[in-house]
Amino acid sequence: MGAQANAAPVIIKRKKVVGGGGHHGGAWKVAYADFVTAMMAFFMLMWLLNATTEQQRKGIADYFSPTIPINRVSGGGNGAFGGDSIFSEEALAQNGTGSSAQFSSREVQARGTTGTNSVKAEAEQAKLEEIEALLSGGGGESQVMENTLRHIVTRITDEGLVIEIYDLEGIPLFEEASAEPMQLLRDLAAVITQAARSVTNEIAIGGHVRANPVVLAESPVWELSAARATSMRVLLEGAGVTPQRVQRVTGHADRKPVVNNPMSARNNRLEIILLRNIPRN
Repeated sequence: MGAQANAAPVIIKRKKVVGGGGHHGGAWKVAYADFVTAMMAFFMLMWLLNATTEQQRKGIADYFSPTIPINRVSGGGNGAFGGDSIFSEEALAQNGTGSSAQFSSREVQARGTTGTNSVKAEAEQAKLEEIEALLSGGGGESQVMENTLRHIVTRITDEGLVIEIYDLEGIPLFEEASAEPMQLLRDLAAVITQAARSVTNEIAIGGHVRANPVVLAESPVWELSAARATSMRVLLEGAGVTPQRVQRVTGHADRKPVVNNPMSARNNRLEIILLRNIPRN
């Protein structure tokens, strides 16, 4: 009895074990999953911006911003709900996708353009494409000689059909540092006039020149580009273009080079634009 009374008491410690996968629990997994999802959406957005054209992006934006008015008291049917039935003639779907035109283009479908303007715009687009094919030799019977064809580049933009004519090394359109046209430019003006007379679109002319190799106290690039654009206007009018069709004659100096070398002869160019009569927007 005496020995047991002198023994040290036994102390038992109980540890409480808390589950949950470590110090922060499992909440980090949910946060990480949300982060990965957000990054995937971000990279998909970046890819779409890089892989689509301006018209396609406009169509995507219009899809997520519908302009159809919503009436809170209309139920889309007869009787107590009011409104028109979805099977009525006015509510039936039109031909095409997002357009009332029977043969609408993808751009028109994406914008949901309807009415007469859509048909006129498509007809104008087809005519501009026909002229582009004619000048680029893609229409079967090119009116441009092989040597002359090398000086022409065409492209269709929202503004209209851009006909670009430019210098080649050793084959300029104008006399050196002047607005006096060479015979080559006179021939090009006759060809462009013949193509432009098939439509009534208004015309804009822009002149561009290459940069000077040295820094001058008074650079002549502004005056020279404007003078060359004016010279082209005179040639077109002399070949048969109605003066009232010319709406804009602009000199752009050396501010918009098309190649990396600003002093390249390729930057000496003229742009003749057949402007659209029907806005695309």
